[in-house]
Amino acid sequence: MHLTSTCVTIAPSRCAGCGNCIRVCPSDILSLKNSIAHAASDTSTARCLQCGHCMAACPESAITIPALDPDLQDFTTFATDPAWLPPGRGLPTQNLARLICSRRSCRHYKQTPVEKDKLTDLIRLAVFAPSGTNSQAWTFTCLSSRPEVLALGQSIKAFFERMNKKAENFLLRKSLALFGAKTLDHYYTNYYESVKTAMEQMEKEKRDRLFHGAPALILIGSSPGASCPKEDALLAASNILLAAHTMGLGSCLIGYAVAAMGADRSIQKELGIPESETIHAAVALGYPDESYQRITGRKQPAIRFR
Repeated sequence: MHLTSTCVTIAPSRCAGCGNCIRVCPSDILSLKNSIAHAASDTSTARCLQCGHCMAACPESAITIPALDPDLQDFTTFATDPAWLPPGRGLPTQNLARLICSRRSCRHYKQTPVEKDKLTDLIRLAVFAPSGTNSQAWTFTCLSSRPEVLALGQSIKAFFERMNKKAENFLLRKSLALFGAKTLDHYYTNYYESVKTAMEQMEKEKRDRLFHGAPALILIGSSPGASCPKEDALLAASNILLAAHTMGLGSCLIGYAVAAMGADRSIQKELGIPESETIHAAVALGYPDESYQRITGRKQPAIRFR
């Protein structure tokens, strides 16, 4: 017999009544009855974040969360230990620091295709990032061949050609700004010249100034209902960037692609991405055709202790 709510399944015969699950539940939907863990009634389990804390904390493996897919922790290109790694154990901070500091945005790629198994494993690692209210409402659209990446690049290039043509119209820019719509004027001041140069290089020199020759691309979006979808997508992207480095891949966040797809929704429609989704991050991927000798510094950030 199992005690099942809409989001939590508990096997009473295995429950030791330790209360670990109750202590870590962020929504307070668990309690002990006759020394056995119970989930609250269905009317209350709407509060369940399906975060898996209770399942991870149970020493007897008595709890399961039906919505969580166990296959996402099975990777194809490498093996991993399913045991939880406690803070301060197993991974020296200096090794993590070296990884973080060694990752650089790659803008020169070999044309070697990225294996689909590696792309799949990167996405599986991405979904272990935190998300607002644990919504996990990510979507991933993977372009796994150079022709697919180039086709998207052409659509984005066409968008910026239209933007530059509008921005060249002085009267249009200033008229819109006069009525409070300063976006086009801001674009002209900050992006027009660099975009114009990049498009000329793409046209005359056949240089890929958008995706830098990357043979693969992962677009990270969100389904409706996420509380902070953009932040969620960037956290997932961060997992991909670091994991890609360990796999021998270079990576680069492509902000211009995100801006174009946000302004012209027909671009994502061409890719078969539902209109209900919004793209928040684009990660170019490939085997790097560049190398470095050392870790460098960064600009000094503003730091405050209060």
